[in-house]
Amino acid sequence: RNQQESSSTESHHIQLSETSVEALLNSASWALKDLEIPREKLSAGPLQLLKDGRYGSIYRAQLETGNPGRTKSVVLKALRGQACPQEVKDFLGRIEFHQNLGHHENLVELVGCCVDQLPLYMVMEDVSLGDLLTFLWTCRKDVMTMDGIPYDLTERQVYEVGQQVAAALAYLEQKKLFHGDVAARNVLLHHNFTAKLCGLGLAYETHKNGANSVTQVVPVKWQAPEQLLKKPASIKADIWSFGILLYEMITLGAPPYPEVPPPDILSYLQRQNIMKQPSSCQQTMYSIMKSCWQWNAAKRPSPADLLQALQTAGKTSNDHTVLQVPELVVPELYAEIAGVDLHSLVTEYTIL
Repeated sequence: RNQQESSSTESHHIQLSETSVEALLNSASWALKDLEIPREKLSAGPLQLLKDGRYGSIYRAQLETGNPGRTKSVVLKALRGQACPQEVKDFLGRIEFHQNLGHHENLVELVGCCVDQLPLYMVMEDVSLGDLLTFLWTCRKDVMTMDGIPYDLTERQVYEVGQQVAAALAYLEQKKLFHGDVAARNVLLHHNFTAKLCGLGLAYETHKNGANSVTQVVPVKWQAPEQLLKKPASIKADIWSFGILLYEMITLGAPPYPEVPPPDILSYLQRQNIMKQPSSCQQTMYSIMKSCWQWNAAKRPSPADLLQALQTAGKTSNDHTVLQVPELVVPELYAEIAGVDLHSLVTEYTIL
């Protein structure tokens, strides 16, 4: 029986050597049958376009749950109908990667897929509040609640979100993976303040082709020095970026190194400079940031050590004082100082 089971699971991989779209879809329908969602279950309402991507669009849709009259909101990543075999292969590979990654409460969850015909859909959970960076910017505004959600943040909540992202990184490390682009724009928030790390495209590329072949561009101000020196990314580079994420949270979404133009960032770091302690940041949190910004990657904490430090510091953190930054963010100016693509900041929803 065990032999039968193992042989049946072996045959459930998508035959990515196939060269026609039809053959790829036949293979995928069999390999991903446990994830397949009938398309008619997504027709409970009109698709809401969130973003146009290079190979397809990202939509919000309603998925029938099996309870009469009850639907749940999901996000569809679509591959356009005229896709070539290579694009289909890549899209199916991403679904399979997510399936093999398994479930972790702080990673965006794969709900299922529609791969019986084009257009293909990857169906992901909808994370209600959207991305953390936009949330941080909203916290600067003089609105205490929108839709009943308190748009404010305390030091303790910064630690709580940080712990969840560190837990996601520890899980990726166990899987012999890393994220490659840890930043507030790649963290999603639920109403209950559950944080989900998203944007796993780099992890997929590395898993598929090796760390040296990654083509995805990561904004330089979030990169560890070894990445800027063209060495492959790693979980230790994620830890450096995590320090930048803490800075983003405690400043309510300020761009890192505001006084340094993006092209000058490597020479700035080579002179042993790091970011100064923000006025809203206590010494304990700044010490954690500095541990992440060790030039020598081996001296940076592991995700598990980082999680421990955040949990310890969180216990005595301030849970009363709301972080306040009076200036509102001008996205165009932010994009220029941070060295990020302005379009990537508008309703960003990069799941994978």
